[in-house]
Amino acid sequence: MRLFLCASLLAAIPGIAFAGPLTFNAALQRARHEAPSLKAKALGADAARSARGAAGALPDPTLGVSVESFPISGPLAFEPQRDDFTMARIGVSQDIPNLAKRHAQQARADTDIAAAEADTAVEARTVEVGTALAWITLAYAERRLGALDGVLAHLERVVRTTPGAVASGNARPAQTLAGEQAVATMQDRRSELVSSIARARASLTRWTGDPVPEVAGPVPDFPVDAAALRAGLDRQPSILMIDAQGRQADADIRLAEADRRPDFGVNLAYQRRDPRFGDYVSAGVTIGLPFFTRHRQNARIGARQADAARVRAEQEAARRVLAADLDSALADHVMHHEQWMRAHDILQPLAEQRVKLETASYAAGRASLVDVADAYVALADAALNTLDREALVAADGAQLSLTYRSADR
Repeated sequence: MRLFLCASLLAAIPGIAFAGPLTFNAALQRARHEAPSLKAKALGADAARSARGAAGALPDPTLGVSVESFPISGPLAFEPQRDDFTMARIGVSQDIPNLAKRHAQQARADTDIAAAEADTAVEARTVEVGTALAWITLAYAERRLGALDGVLAHLERVVRTTPGAVASGNARPAQTLAGEQAVATMQDRRSELVSSIARARASLTRWTGDPVPEVAGPVPDFPVDAAALRAGLDRQPSILMIDAQGRQADADIRLAEADRRPDFGVNLAYQRRDPRFGDYVSAGVTIGLPFFTRHRQNARIGARQADAARVRAEQEAARRVLAADLDSALADHVMHHEQWMRAHDILQPLAEQRVKLETASYAAGRASLVDVADAYVALADAALNTLDREALVAADGAQLSLTYRSADR
């Protein structure tokens, strides 16, 4: 029974750990700790750092065991005990790559670490942006639902008055149908908003791991400094990652160039013969002879140089794409902000004023319920449109500030 209770408590721990609503900053912090993709990149960087210790080390020595000069023909064939040349040999050899190659291997390992860390930074930026957009999307989806519910409640109160208006002769019976149609149309919109909340919540769960995330707190304001964002493009994580790949390519060039230098090897062997003839000890040195550099080493060097040039070209292409995307995003942000201000300051107030005027006219008998219903539908559209535009401005600010900011900020 105790085991069953403990298992139940352990099963409830994840839900307890994620209990409580998430502010914007709390969501980002949780995503940094919970995103599995970021954990995978961090483990890749750990692997690169662990491999650094073996870079440039001497290869393992080789043990050799053999029987040498065993007679297989002639008068002493298969009679090694009568032959003074047959011997058992055991020896150890050690290959020693040239020092330039070992240093190049160490440099290549260092660039692997830098590239893995840069890749981790790129993924961290992706996680931050994805989490921020998911949080903002969920926050505004809930605001849209609240705004629509407010308009729908007012319209339903008006529609409930129509039977009395019909009974008193102030409204035609068909006008009740117009009100009900308007309510049904808004309820369809409400269903869409409920679905969008569920989708936004699923997206936030993807980044934070919270099974049922709830947003709390205000939507942060992201001031957009276009000049600072443009100045920091060269320190943006994706550019730094390509730069790290360029250093890897340079290290590969040095590694290929080191192959033009000879490698060395040493060996030591003990050779045992028949006790009548005595034993031997042998020692030697081997030296690599890179004679055919044109078709071997130089060809590899040329290939590595071409790779390095390719990476440099890709870096410049990526920088241009990033700069163009930034300029486009800044232009869209200005447009979205202007549209939001227009909706907030003009379109929505006009829709609210229209509802007041049509309601007053309806009460005075100078307007029909159809006019009132149309005014409420227009108000719902205006309120949702204002929130849509505000959400675009908030998402633009988050994406610009997080995506294009310099890696050292």
